[in-house]
Amino acid sequence: MIEVKTTRTGDPFEFEVTVRKGKGETRHIVTMGKETYQGLTGGRLSPEASVEAAFRFLLDREPKESILQRFDVAVISRFFPDFREKLPDYF
Repeated sequence: MIEVKTTRTGDPFEFEVTVRKGKGETRHIVTMGKETYQGLTGGRLSPEASVEAAFRFLLDREPKESILQRFDVAVISRFFPDFREKLPDYF
């Protein structure tokens, strides 16, 4: 289960994300600029749903414990170059 809570609505947005999968949970602080949000989703999803989709993408590629505790959504493409292309599959 992925729980996303908005903690700041400015630019960038900031979220607290809790991932419960298997045994235990992890917590993450995630930021996402409004330009990144528009570029990734075209506004088709809420910012929270966009972050949840990004986490589903990440969890298909690595265990929750390997996901950085604090990061900006824009850095995902550095680790996974197909992120922007594949993200719509998680909407």
